[in-house]
Amino acid sequence: MTRPHVVVMGVAGCGKSAVGQRLARVSGLPLIEGDEFHPPANIEKMRSGQPLQDDDRAGWLDRLGRELQARSGGAVLTCSALKRSYRDRLRQFVPQLRFVHLALTPEQALQRVATRDGHFYPPSLVASQFEALEDPTGEPGVLQVDAFLPLDEVSARALRWLQAA
Repeated sequence: MTRPHVVVMGVAGCGKSAVGQRLARVSGLPLIEGDEFHPPANIEKMRSGQPLQDDDRAGWLDRLGRELQARSGGAVLTCSALKRSYRDRLRQFVPQLRFVHLALTPEQALQRVATRDGHFYPPSLVASQFEALEDPTGEPGVLQVDAFLPLDEVSARALRWLQAA
C-alpha cells in the first residue's frame, strides 16, 4: 500500500478521533489531531457557544495543510472539513488527499456530543455543523461510511478502501 494522506472528516460527534486513531495505528501512519491545532481564540469561541466562521477556520486549515505536507510518508488527519472549499484548501497542500466521511444524523451527533466529558465543543453547536456541511459524496477521493457502525468495521472499510486506491 502506498502511504496515503487521509482526512477523517465529519460533524462533531461522528467519531473522527476514534476512527483516526484506529486508522493511524493499523496503517502505521502518524496521526494529526486537528482540534489540537485550533488557535485559542477558536477554542474559546466554540466553548462559549459560537460557531466558527470561514475566516476563523482559514488559518487553521492552512496550518493543517502544512502539517500534512510536512509528512511526505503519509498521515491521518482528523478534521471536520465541512465545506467543499475547506477540503479544496487542504487539497492544495496535498493534491492526492483522501477523505473518509463519517456520516450520521443530527440526532445521533447530538446524542454523542452531549455525552462527551471534558470536550470544549458544546451540544448547542451541533446544528451549526449540519448547516455548514456540504456533502462530499461525488468528490474525488472520498469514501462515506456510516459513523454508527462498530469502530472496527468503520476502520476496516476505510483501510480496505485506502489499500485499493
